Amino acid sequence: MNINKVIDINNLNAVKNVDHINTSKTSFEDLFKDALDKVNELQVQADEYNKLFATGQVDNIHQVMIASEKAQIAMQFTLSIRNQVLDAYKEIMRMQV
Repeated sequence: MNINKVIDINNLNAVKNVDHINTSKTSFEDLFKDALDKVNELQVQADEYNKLFATGQVDNIHQVMIASEKAQIAMQFTLSIRNQVLDAYKEIMRMQV
């Protein structure tokens, strides 16, 4: 069996070009802060829609419900990630060196 048939040479060239991909040096802290800012923004937007609906300035209940659901799902997702990170941290702390 010829090894060139097993390994696609075109795919190897694509792997070599991975170094040319623009990789930004964004830290985990920056990504986490941006994500929390977006969740906070969704919460504020949902609160604003609720206030506008309560005062009668918004007639479309669909917009209010969609904004509220987006905020709720984002918060649930954030809490889920937080719980997973805490579980991973606890697991690492239980490891014996």
